[in-house]
Amino acid sequence: MEKVEGQNPQQEEDQVVNPWEVSAKDGGKIDYDKLIDKFGCQRLDQSFVDRVQRLTSRPPHVFLRRGVFFAHRDFNDILDAYERGQKFYLYTGRGPSSEALHLGHLIPFMFTKYLQDAFKVPLVIQLTDDEKCMWKNLSVEESQRLARENAKDIIACGFDISKTFIFSDFDYVGGAFYKNMVKVAKCVTYNKVVGIFGFTGEDHIGKVSFPPVQAVPSFPSSFPHLFSGKDDLRCLIPCAIDQDPYFRMTRDVAPRIGYHKPALIESLFFPALQGETGKMSASDPNSAIYVTDSAKDIKYKVNKHAFTGGQETIEKHRQYGANLEVDIPIKYLNFFLEDDAELEHIKKEYGAGRMLTGEVKKRLIEVLTEIVERHRRARAAVTDEMVDAFMAVRPLPNMFD
Repeated sequence: MEKVEGQNPQQEEDQVVNPWEVSAKDGGKIDYDKLIDKFGCQRLDQSFVDRVQRLTSRPPHVFLRRGVFFAHRDFNDILDAYERGQKFYLYTGRGPSSEALHLGHLIPFMFTKYLQDAFKVPLVIQLTDDEKCMWKNLSVEESQRLARENAKDIIACGFDISKTFIFSDFDYVGGAFYKNMVKVAKCVTYNKVVGIFGFTGEDHIGKVSFPPVQAVPSFPSSFPHLFSGKDDLRCLIPCAIDQDPYFRMTRDVAPRIGYHKPALIESLFFPALQGETGKMSASDPNSAIYVTDSAKDIKYKVNKHAFTGGQETIEKHRQYGANLEVDIPIKYLNFFLEDDAELEHIKKEYGAGRMLTGEVKKRLIEVLTEIVERHRRARAAVTDEMVDAFMAVRPLPNMFD
């Protein structure tokens, strides 16, 4: 059974995790085991990693190997169907609330690109410009502008245009998509939506009415230009675990309106430079590495702001070694350093005190600078015409090739 009733996030004692807030009591760490238990999803264990490698005949992505994507709902059903020769489609999204994305924002897209390439399946990407207009007090026009800017960063991740449809809600919602929204809305009571999302009497009705908009890209009939006659197609959603409430609701409703429950594969939060206290804050530019940061910015931020588990003096560090549990450079390398052997070597040497904090930070600066530079070059090559092409409502004739 889905845990759809949830608890009102406002009443949660120790941690709040929902699409708009991620925080732990007294600035502590998010307890992911508790979160899995509360949300009712499952852990992604090594058997899944091995199975994905076997089915796709390619090495599993670093985010899969290292448990960055750590939880799932019905991922096994997707793999069972795939093994029987039944394809699926991918659905992910972005709420465009700022011009520049930070590395945490790129994680679901980097992983989704791997899934698209490995399984050779189509992808729909939703830009929830309507949501940000309602939650962030942005004008409709500014939300739409930010959606197009963010689309350039998403396209720069390397998605295959012959298999990818990007849409903004303000442009696309209507027709078959809107019919599915109404079907979902009729199945979800006000009490249930308050239970799942924690809305209060002070929230405007736009917020209460939004969840169906994010729910229905999970249903193939919302995209008649792509999936006409394929109502049985399954959907896999890669996302951060804070988006889970939307899809608990969706999965509860899906069988009642004749669709498969969407499957999910969910990631940890990317920690702020200052430490693992939930998500990064867009209001503090020093809490994150942005894709617009220069090499100089990255060096400054890592050296000045990255919280470390190293000891306060070299003598103590040589004696006791670093506390890897709290060390942000190690956590960032866990996300972005491809070479497993090198990562293990760094952890071993640093944990034993033979490697100093400065050396680990230096390696991290190299890794991050390369990723950001590569992204910046790719984004510079994305033209307005390319954005229009990805967002054009069109069939994708070779989407399963």
